[in-house]
Amino acid sequence: MALLFLLTALAGVAMLRCEGKTVSGFFSSDIARQSGGQQVAKFLFHGTNALLSCQIDNNTVAVDKDAKLHLFHEQIWLKLQEDTGRVNCLVKFSEAQLTISLDDVENNQTISQFLHPQAWYIVYADRFTCPEEDENERGTDGIAAKTIKFKLLLLNPDAANNPLDHFSAEESGLHDFYFLLVLAYFIAACIYTQPIWRSIKKGGPMHTVLKVLSIGLLLQAGAAFTNYMHLSRYSVDGIGTPLLGSLAELCDMVSQIQMLYMLMSLCMGWTLGRMGRTQGRLLQWDTTPTSTAIAIVAVITQGILLLWEQFEATDHHSYHAHQSMAALLLIALRVCLALLLASSLYQIITMERSALKRDFYISFAKGCILWFLCHPALVATSMMFAEYQREKIIIIAVTLCQSISMVILYRLFISRSLYWEVSALSSVSLPLTMSSGYRSRYSS
Repeated sequence: MALLFLLTALAGVAMLRCEGKTVSGFFSSDIARQSGGQQVAKFLFHGTNALLSCQIDNNTVAVDKDAKLHLFHEQIWLKLQEDTGRVNCLVKFSEAQLTISLDDVENNQTISQFLHPQAWYIVYADRFTCPEEDENERGTDGIAAKTIKFKLLLLNPDAANNPLDHFSAEESGLHDFYFLLVLAYFIAACIYTQPIWRSIKKGGPMHTVLKVLSIGLLLQAGAAFTNYMHLSRYSVDGIGTPLLGSLAELCDMVSQIQMLYMLMSLCMGWTLGRMGRTQGRLLQWDTTPTSTAIAIVAVITQGILLLWEQFEATDHHSYHAHQSMAALLLIALRVCLALLLASSLYQIITMERSALKRDFYISFAKGCILWFLCHPALVATSMMFAEYQREKIIIIAVTLCQSISMVILYRLFISRSLYWEVSALSSVSLPLTMSSGYRSRYSS
């Protein structure tokens, strides 16, 4: 497990991406010619005063090259890219919905109002882009070899309808969500940190589970805080702090892996271990080689799929709309794990005679199923919404559902009245006992 966490950490640090909405770089005639247009950025404009501002360092070269930015609606650009080879190069750029000539040091263009947010591709091209142009002219004057340094600002209207908002339409609202989430974590920490710490410090049947759950919650809170810091900076400069975005993804991945291992170990340990035990034996966490193997395989598989998904992603989000193979496999894995755990818990609940213990197992089952199924269910539900809203809905809803799942588990594990009543009513200690050493201490 330690090796897996180390690999996850190294991968998280390596996945630094800079996909902000302030884009800097160089316009290149060679790149534009080889690719049929240099794709610069994608942005979802909305509102009445959306703005594109392109600043260049040498407008003389840009004028000599007849440099232009072409704006295409997403569906049109993707269709033209599929038809490359069948569509004439010059005809392709004539399909652009908007063309901006880069004939000044700063070139501003207000984007027209539309009924719904639309994704636009911004593509650079000049007179050397299409192969119909004179090859000799390109080789003799040397203009084509010169690059143009640029800085592109993509802005949506803010609350005052001024073009100052760096967030694309599919990202709007996430900054406020993370602010409220961090505030909620802070308030909850002020209220509940001391009683939780007392419960962990004094030991008892729930000691190990509470420690693992608390570490998972701290990682979730850390992911929320680093996302908030990244988006706070992003709202100012359109770039943010990519390192913080990667750190948030890393915290979430480690939390997901840790929670999976804990829940799998508990459920599989109960089921596989209970069949060969007498009723008086303790139910312990992860006591059989089979349950250990199943939990480890599930954890490693999820870890690999999480890393694969993050490598394919183009932004700093822990949850995505799931259009890649890795993401679909991750969804399938979570559904299979939810069904496996539901089957395991159903066997335990049907075999249990104590009503108090059945209530305990049922509550635990609710927390487990919510943790695993909220993501697949919300991905399916998001298909009813517009494409630009899906990822935002998934991020917010999954984060809230998994937080609720943690609250359910906390309430269950910390409930003193429940586990003292259980140990007082039976010679068997509380379910989830970590070692047989607790039996003599807490059983009646």
